[in-house]
Amino acid sequence: MKSNESSKKSSSLKIVIALVVLAAIFFIGKPLYMQPAYDDGEIAPNFSGKNIQGMEFQLTDLRGNYVLVDFWGSWCGPCIGQIPELKELYRNFNGKGYKAANGFEIVSVAVEQSERRWPKAVKNYGLEWSYHTLDLATSLRFFDSPIAVDYGVKEVPTTFLLDEKGQIVGVNWSGEKISEYLKNKM
Repeated sequence: MKSNESSKKSSSLKIVIALVVLAAIFFIGKPLYMQPAYDDGEIAPNFSGKNIQGMEFQLTDLRGNYVLVDFWGSWCGPCIGQIPELKELYRNFNGKGYKAANGFEIVSVAVEQSERRWPKAVKNYGLEWSYHTLDLATSLRFFDSPIAVDYGVKEVPTTFLLDEKGQIVGVNWSGEKISEYLKNKM
């Protein structure tokens, strides 16, 4: 009888240990999996887009400026929550003088499953910068839109701050850290 009880305790202990190991793998592995494909020091991949008015642009057109590439969605609560911070960054740093750059721009890449919601959201939330583009996805679960795939974006919001040469200097920095960086470049 004692042997049977110790066998049950041993089996229970093994199950608990297995669950703890699986939980640790999930909590450690998920953030690593969610990291974008590019990091500080790498040149940001170029992409083409059309803004709401139909003006075509390429990311490389903005070389010479500090650029914040913001992947977002009109359906995304955290993205909507960071809009005031983005608007403040734009107001504080667009049109200002910098030592090594011409200016500061934001490029918003809307990861959407429908073309309809994106322009309405840009207008309704008062996103005043000129560079917006739509990145149509068939699955928001897998972020299979072309630009998001190229950047390895697996969640929104995801941001990349680029220097005047198109090199990534920060990934998913807070608005405060971006402000500090740009102030030091003035």
